[in-house]
Amino acid sequence: MIRRRFYRSSAIIATSLAAMVPKAYVKAAPKKEKEESRSASLSKPLPRGTSGSGEPPTPPPASSSVLNPLLVSQPFSPLIPTPYGPITPLGPTTTPTTESILKDRGPYPWRINIVTTTFWIGERAAKNNPVPNDKSSWDVNWAKNYGGTDSPDKSARAGFLPTGFTPGQNPFYIALPYNDVQAGRHKPEAEQVIPWFKREYRGEGKTVLKGRWVAIRHNDRVAYAQWEDCGPFRTDHYAYVFGNERPKPNLNKGAGLDVSPAVRDYLEMASTDVTDWKFVEFEEVPRGPWSTLGENNTFVLRDRIDTVRVAEAEKLKSTVQPQTDQPAGN
Repeated sequence: MIRRRFYRSSAIIATSLAAMVPKAYVKAAPKKEKEESRSASLSKPLPRGTSGSGEPPTPPPASSSVLNPLLVSQPFSPLIPTPYGPITPLGPTTTPTTESILKDRGPYPWRINIVTTTFWIGERAAKNNPVPNDKSSWDVNWAKNYGGTDSPDKSARAGFLPTGFTPGQNPFYIALPYNDVQAGRHKPEAEQVIPWFKREYRGEGKTVLKGRWVAIRHNDRVAYAQWEDCGPFRTDHYAYVFGNERPKPNLNKGAGLDVSPAVRDYLEMASTDVTDWKFVEFEEVPRGPWSTLGENNTFVLRDRIDTVRVAEAEKLKSTVQPQTDQPAGN
């Protein structure tokens, strides 16, 4: 009897001691980490600023342990040999989580949560714009061909256009940090990293990037624009422009996209904000304010060709004499 009580007491003591030993558990993510993860998610639109500062939220770096799954596309075999790679080429993503992306069947994935700044043709050099924008990477007479300075000041604009002149080029333009041409020749990696290189190749040293159409999304609005310059800050970051890397740190809070004042105003974004962007084929671009002006505008050029074809057809039709019945011979 005494022995049974001893065993029972020993079991109770052992159970109590076991309860006092902390059990293994998974540590909850710290509050800051949760907030970063939430801000990276597309389930809710990003705020335009915090605490009324007006500054855009900074997306988590690629090295963070909290990554938006939309930033990681389906793995592809490396196409770029050393010393240029490896790099993951563009391709359809397999991890869309929002309705808009689920409906998007295009061949190019969205670049999510990209710090986006406003630049403009004719912009002077400054701390955050070391190279003046009277020239572009592909047009030494950019400002002249445009017709003047595309001032971003609201007082100097009418709708999506600058006041005082009609732009000679599409006012919806952007810059991305890669140039396929250097010293009059294509860069060694250009043919391998640019998805449409072979299709658009027109000779050595002739860019296949200028005029390329992109879609830019901010909240519930999407604008379309043409790639007309290189930046911000870099002209060599093909692993971001055509791959899955994030933009590199720079003086503009790690900006990876520059947009024109017209794009800014159409998207109702701040001068520095956060957007998503992706490449699109011209056939995917709907008509809009980006389809009306510019000698470089695909819409304008195709409409002009169609007009000429119709005029020539009408002219040919008017010169053809109708056949008349001839009297039967004897």
